[in-house]
Amino acid sequence: MITCLIIDDEPFARDALCDQLAQHTELAVIGQCSNAIEAMQLITKLKPQLIFVDIQMPKITGLEMVAMLDPDTMPRVVFVTAYDEYAIKAFENYAFDYLLKPVDEKRLQTTIHRVKKDLAPRSLELILPKQLEHVPCYCGNRLKVINVDEVEFAFSDLSGIHVTTCLEQVHTHLTLKVLEEKTHLVRCHKQYLVAPNAISEILVQENGAEVLTHSGKRVPVSRRFLKPLKQLFGFH
Repeated sequence: MITCLIIDDEPFARDALCDQLAQHTELAVIGQCSNAIEAMQLITKLKPQLIFVDIQMPKITGLEMVAMLDPDTMPRVVFVTAYDEYAIKAFENYAFDYLLKPVDEKRLQTTIHRVKKDLAPRSLELILPKQLEHVPCYCGNRLKVINVDEVEFAFSDLSGIHVTTCLEQVHTHLTLKVLEEKTHLVRCHKQYLVAPNAISEILVQENGAEVLTHSGKRVPVSRRFLKPLKQLFGFH
């Protein structure tokens, strides 16, 4: 049984695809999402083998969302799009598959056959954004999208990954690895990333160092990362 999620901001499109997938007993739809933030939460929680992702969604597109996933654990990705067939040709070699809206049943059968035959995910690096512009976050039941430029630092602890701006602290399902690789945040500690443009001072101490942000927050700096951090500002 192949577990899958449907991610689309259009309810009718989700329901239509869900009805089509219900005809295929080898698939189990374990969830539906209307936006990328909900999708990140469910992907982390349910770990589906396959996701059907709409490309055009508000705030965070399907391509941006997939770029936020850890490539080591990401599910197979089938993009669902209203783009014309010729536009898709440029992507066909890099995504697992594409489906055009409205989804044709024979074309869907071909996709499912491919998923069953080849469960190894394919690289999407050539079509995904190299850098993220937004970070999907949550705080309790509140979901929000934060511009990467607003982030002062991010850190991890036993309760998860936390994102701090000058105004608030929220949480994200993105890993520190993804944030480090796809944003301007740099490593300053095993559990901390900091935005260089948020640094007001670097306070060197006997047992290590701290970064003081422009909003007055303190971020630990381990000895391992102190030298490269100082080099960002021209100190050796």
